[in-house]
Amino acid sequence: MLSIVVLISGSGSNLRALLEACDNPMFPAKVLGVGADNPASGLAHAEEFDVTTFVVENKYFANRDAWAARLAEHIDILQPDLIVLAGFMKILPASFVDRYRGKLINMHPSLLPQFPGAHAVRDALSAGVSKTGSTIHLVDEGVDTGRILVQREIEIPQGISELELHEKIKEVEREQLVRLVYEIAANEITLED
Repeated sequence: MLSIVVLISGSGSNLRALLEACDNPMFPAKVLGVGADNPASGLAHAEEFDVTTFVVENKYFANRDAWAARLAEHIDILQPDLIVLAGFMKILPASFVDRYRGKLINMHPSLLPQFPGAHAVRDALSAGVSKTGSTIHLVDEGVDTGRILVQREIEIPQGISELELHEKIKEVEREQLVRLVYEIAANEITLED
């Protein structure tokens, strides 16, 4: 059974899809805990499924490394096999990435390496491209530069708003995340370099 900690910053729609999948006793993974960098509304999904939650806000720490060390303390109590950044909007320091190398994956709403960073959907629309998509990748020290595990392409309809496109991508992301976690649990995909 693959054990998972999920980190979020917002509404947690991808988290909810994973919690629902893990609620099936035949699914080979279990979410042990959900952490956030703020009192995110998505923590309610974890509470609904009786999953431990924790919040570590960086504003209470002198620097990013101290904040990440506290975040790691919460994760280490749970000892997960995998850490999923599902809409987690903070850049993690190298010390954190090194600590969990090969166990840390991120979801990103573009076809990386195109449009890395926090405004990928807006950037894709501004660039006028006809396609975008969803990527799940290993986390390294860069911003959205780790090895790509899976990608799915979607067409960008004419006249779509940023919010509408983001929702369209989230529909793909939810299915993509559940499938990838299953494949990792079944040893169909390896996270080792």
